[in-house]
Amino acid sequence: MLSEKSTATVRATLPAVGAAIGDIAELFYEKLFAAHPALLRDLFNRGNQNAGLQKQALAGSVAAFATHLVAHPDTRPDVMLSRIAHKHASLGVTREQYPVVHRHLFEAIAEVLGDAVTPEVAEAWDEVYWLMANALIALEERLYAEQRVTAGDVWREWTVAARVEETADCTTFHLIPADGAPAPAFRPGQYVSVQVELPDGARQIRQYSLSSAPGSPVRSITVKRVHGPAAGGGPDGEVSGHLHATVRTGDTLRVSAPYGDLVLRDSAAPVLLASAGIGCTPMLSMLEHLAATGHTAPVTVLHADRTPADHALRADHRALTHKLPDASARFWYEADAEPGDATGLLDLESVPLAPGTLAYLCGPLPFMRSVRAQLIAKGVPAADVHYEVFGPDLWLASA
Repeated sequence: MLSEKSTATVRATLPAVGAAIGDIAELFYEKLFAAHPALLRDLFNRGNQNAGLQKQALAGSVAAFATHLVAHPDTRPDVMLSRIAHKHASLGVTREQYPVVHRHLFEAIAEVLGDAVTPEVAEAWDEVYWLMANALIALEERLYAEQRVTAGDVWREWTVAARVEETADCTTFHLIPADGAPAPAFRPGQYVSVQVELPDGARQIRQYSLSSAPGSPVRSITVKRVHGPAAGGGPDGEVSGHLHATVRTGDTLRVSAPYGDLVLRDSAAPVLLASAGIGCTPMLSMLEHLAATGHTAPVTVLHADRTPADHALRADHRALTHKLPDASARFWYEADAEPGDATGLLDLESVPLAPGTLAYLCGPLPFMRSVRAQLIAKGVPAADVHYEVFGPDLWLASA
């Protein structure tokens, strides 16, 4: 993939670039948004930008891609690329945007690293960028073709058929196509993007997992209202707050085609579904699919939350588990655990796992790291542990 000449240069400069990649990412976004303010207003998550999360994710993905090219020159980090491509497709990213990113990113690299960016170094990292960008472009255009949409044209109007208050901070919106046409197919575990116009005119986008069964004519998303950190006094979630406060039955929402690579494999293998907080939503779609398709192998359902009252769709979580012939559900709560549930953090020590189990995780990053480590300690191969991150994927950035 990477030329022999560039491989040597990237290997030699990777420590310096890696050490400065956070500063490079920060300056890149400053330059990008100064030149193209509409991108921050209408495409990028302003909350994640303010918190620095998107900058960490960009830095982590670029560094991880370059490291992989040097360490494994004959392969490509397809899992990482697929996750990014699905996110991009759900936002309507197109190939025309990659040269814009390239220009501002390389301006930032030159400014941060100064004289260290010789023509040879610039050429080598330019090759890294376009290897990554062209791989993503090809993946994204294939995803658009699979949905039978023009590249970037992923949006459609949906009507809110019903609104259900699940908990104090979680609301489910049941959606049907506003034009009456059939809903596009999706795979259990996938998500959609929702774009809303905020009071300042910005059209902000967020992703929400589909919690309904793939075959249902009604699509369901459960939105958790995001509260800013109390200690830091940060802002509340813009889109989640808008949906909770203003969207009612009969209103329309601008929703993307479904994307996401945390999907159930078509397999008769045992399954483990572990979630925390609002991470339960893709698991419910998976459970409905397993029940609808007559899955007979063992299914282990695990969930962690603050309290039973905070556990969105708790009754559905149990009811769908009971529809399966060989399934069990165990819940952990930090407080107010009810009889039969556990108090504390999710602990796999006493959880039996059938040989060949495929594991799917969704929740906060520390939770998923903990569960993944426990699964591997119990003998589950790392390749059989799949995860979904809500928001920027910081797993690579902090690995």
